Amino acid sequence: MTSLVPSSFDTDAHKYGVLLVFAAGVLWSTVGLGIRLIDDATVWQILLYRSISMSLFLYVLIWVRSSESPFVQIRHIGAPAVIAGLSLVAAYSGGIYGIQNTSVANAMLLFATAPFMAAVLGWIVLREPVRSATWVAIAVAIGGIGIMAADKSGSVALKGSLAALGSAFGFAVFTVALRWGRTGEMLPAVFLSGIFAIIITWTICLVLGLSVVLSPNDGGIAMGMGVFQVGAGLILYTLGSRSLPAAELALLSLAEVLLGPLWVWLFLGETASQYTLIGGAVLLTAITGNALSGKRRKPPPITAP
Repeated sequence: MTSLVPSSFDTDAHKYGVLLVFAAGVLWSTVGLGIRLIDDATVWQILLYRSISMSLFLYVLIWVRSSESPFVQIRHIGAPAVIAGLSLVAAYSGGIYGIQNTSVANAMLLFATAPFMAAVLGWIVLREPVRSATWVAIAVAIGGIGIMAADKSGSVALKGSLAALGSAFGFAVFTVALRWGRTGEMLPAVFLSGIFAIIITWTICLVLGLSVVLSPNDGGIAMGMGVFQVGAGLILYTLGSRSLPAAELALLSLAEVLLGPLWVWLFLGETASQYTLIGGAVLLTAITGNALSGKRRKPPPITAP
């Protein structure tokens, strides 16, 4: 008979899983602070340098981890990897532009709508059912976004908010593409997104006449973000997520949303408007409620269209 009492191995795996995923959220939460510390670089210049360091880092990591080139793994995944990679480029671009043009708190809260967008896209594209509780949470989240968008104080720029929502949509497409490809392995697709981003941003810089040589400060911060903020965060999340249910992952992801505004407040004195705080509280309530109501550990099987 199988024991109903969790083994010490399962308990330790869960504990370390929580710590690893939370640590990933802490690293990801520094994106706002990193971008605020950059002096002059534009979104395309930042993304170019961040993508170069991230791609090199992930290439070595994937090779050491699997003894196989990431390009081989990408060929195995096929079209979903290409769609996932391109969608991440859009997510990266929208994320950086959003933080540059609105408050970090507003941008990070809007990033957190990605799971809801992924649920709707999965329902439309993959015919994955959406729980009633998730539909309610989506409606509440839309209300929270509406409150945040109603801010007329000038602290929340419309373009920045739209870019942040576009970033969330990009991550949602990435999630659905991985599900479509029937793979939970994100690293090859993220590596491919870095290659795409290098090509796209290099071309944009040339067309716009932007220098591809940054100051030591801007270049160093952007490349450091590629390794530590994105790359190391992905490693920790990949390792930790294997032993945690989806509901706990959703709750732990709030660390990124809550800590992002905290860093810029502690180090740079940046605050959020009243509308952002109220709307953000509504949005966080929706995310937390949806996570707590989710009992399934695995997503449902994909129904072929």
